[in-house]
Amino acid sequence: MVSAYVVPVVFSLIFLVGVVGNSLVIFIILRNKAMRTTPNIFIGSLALGDLLLLLVPVPFYGMIYTLPDWPHGEFLCRLTGFLVTLSLGVSIFTLTALSADRYMAIMHPMKRYTDSPTIRTVVIAVVIWLVAAVFASVERSLRNIQIHQFDDDASMRICNSYHEEWKVWFMCFRTSMRFVVYFVVPIVIIGVLYLLMARSLWTSGSFSQQSEAAARQIETRRKVAILVLSIVVLFVICWLPRHIFMLWFFCTSYGSYNMFWHVLKIVSFCLSFMNSCVNPLALYLLSDQFRRHFHQLIRCNCTSENNTLRRQSTSRRGTEQFTVELEAESQTLTTMSGTK
Repeated sequence: MVSAYVVPVVFSLIFLVGVVGNSLVIFIILRNKAMRTTPNIFIGSLALGDLLLLLVPVPFYGMIYTLPDWPHGEFLCRLTGFLVTLSLGVSIFTLTALSADRYMAIMHPMKRYTDSPTIRTVVIAVVIWLVAAVFASVERSLRNIQIHQFDDDASMRICNSYHEEWKVWFMCFRTSMRFVVYFVVPIVIIGVLYLLMARSLWTSGSFSQQSEAAARQIETRRKVAILVLSIVVLFVICWLPRHIFMLWFFCTSYGSYNMFWHVLKIVSFCLSFMNSCVNPLALYLLSDQFRRHFHQLIRCNCTSENNTLRRQSTSRRGTEQFTVELEAESQTLTTMSGTK
């Protein structure tokens, strides 16, 4: 009963913060040409995937613990499963591409490409979306509505990713593959890349032995690498508990479900969707550029509202003054008429 009230409230906050934050990130990148760097294009692609997840699946998944069963039909069962897996794939594959980009920028800064970096980055982002869509289509094809019958002749509709006859072995295999593809392999690649970058950045010569321009450039690259690493850490925090619960439930639980696993189920479920709203907060806290643009948008909105209020106030004062002048003129004419 607690989850029936808590989960919708949490998902409402996720929806509000995530839609506003990711929309602002995309708007800032599209509006400002200087912000269309390679890392920011990947970050914009990441924000787009999160926004798609927030706008469609989140409103339906937010009611799972409130409604008695899945009332939305098979089409939405398949669509939400596809979009959740698509967003997950876009997120982790984009973070891997971001880490590889930071590795190249730090380890091979003098390497030159014949094509445009922007075009190359956009092509990579599109390829990531296509690969994630292909993987997500597998999830979509597995989704179906099952009717679970109880002993008292009651029934419940369940949106599942397996058929009943596959349940014993298939869900363990599916869950293990999702863990490997969407977590283990990318995180290992990212970890290796960052270990190599850390050895280059923190064990190389000090900045005092380099020119001021070179030291400033290295410091900028280090900040971007730390930002990307922070987003990766947030991804791990948000998704690892969900993978742990799913692996336990479908591979090793064997009827040992208790309150600990129930709480972990609810918490991990909320955390996995919370990942779609925390990245804009990380950008605001860790990126000077994004924070400056966020403040500019807020100031512009406040200035626009203040100007509107000022114009309304001026209009009201003008109207009041005109009314007073009319009343005074009318009173003068009345006095003159009485004198005559």
